[in-house]
Amino acid sequence: MAAASSKSPEQNEQMREILRRVRRIEIRSRRAVHDVLGGEYHSVFKGRGMEFSEVREYMPGDEIRDIDWNVTARHGHAFIKRYAEEREQTVFFAVDLSASGAFGTVRRMKREIAAEICAVLAFSAIQNNDRVGLLSFTDRVEELIPPKKGRNHVLRVVRELLFSRPQGIGTDIASSVDAVNQILKRRAIVFLVSDFMAENLHRPLMLANRRHDLIAIRLRDPREETLPPAGLVELQDAETGRSLLVDTSSRRVREEFEESAQQRRLEQDRLFRSLGVDNMVIETDKPYLDPIVKFFRLRAKRH
Repeated sequence: MAAASSKSPEQNEQMREILRRVRRIEIRSRRAVHDVLGGEYHSVFKGRGMEFSEVREYMPGDEIRDIDWNVTARHGHAFIKRYAEEREQTVFFAVDLSASGAFGTVRRMKREIAAEICAVLAFSAIQNNDRVGLLSFTDRVEELIPPKKGRNHVLRVVRELLFSRPQGIGTDIASSVDAVNQILKRRAIVFLVSDFMAENLHRPLMLANRRHDLIAIRLRDPREETLPPAGLVELQDAETGRSLLVDTSSRRVREEFEESAQQRRLEQDRLFRSLGVDNMVIETDKPYLDPIVKFFRLRAKRH
């Protein structure tokens, strides 16, 4: 006799919907990796260096500097050392799940786009035999998933990003980056995904960039930078709860709002540039693959 399910029909349907959404993201991500990003990822993240592979007999045309003199002396004729790329790396995502991520006025919320971007990059990583890990955060560390390989592990990361219920609502990037530095003992590729609406970022980003290959992914929504002329509108800060009644029919009000947003953008630009932190901007009203591919190609030229 079959055991009765302990879950209600509503819970079972909710679980099926979670699996469907994760599966859709997996299909889109794998297609993007196969069609667009696979070669780009490998060319940019080439591994930590070269490791010894084997010794073989010297052949005409081989580099003399590769001769293994100890083995050559034992055998009486020349042998050379061969090396292979040390491919395996750790790719770690530090993702902001604060309340401002539950915002999106065009296609999807910033949090959903963050999950899809991480999925694409994570599937690229495991295709290249790299390990993938995650630290999600708000004003505290929400979840830590240690780096591992494999499809099921990546799907766990995607589920966490899509469906976890954060305890906090604010943003503390500084403490979260410090936590990443403590967790990762060896150099890793760290993608820091956030809208970066936070303060006191200089020191933690500087330290993280020294220890790791730090890449910032900046999420942006057009309604955070422009106001439509819609009359009296109540704006609420998702992280503090503070509300403000704004007359959007006023051109001066709209211009001041845009100037403030532009100033915030410029300050972020200056911060990343001064620290030498690679970064890309992802906008919620545009396809995210284009800026990722552009970033990879520009970075490959530099390196």
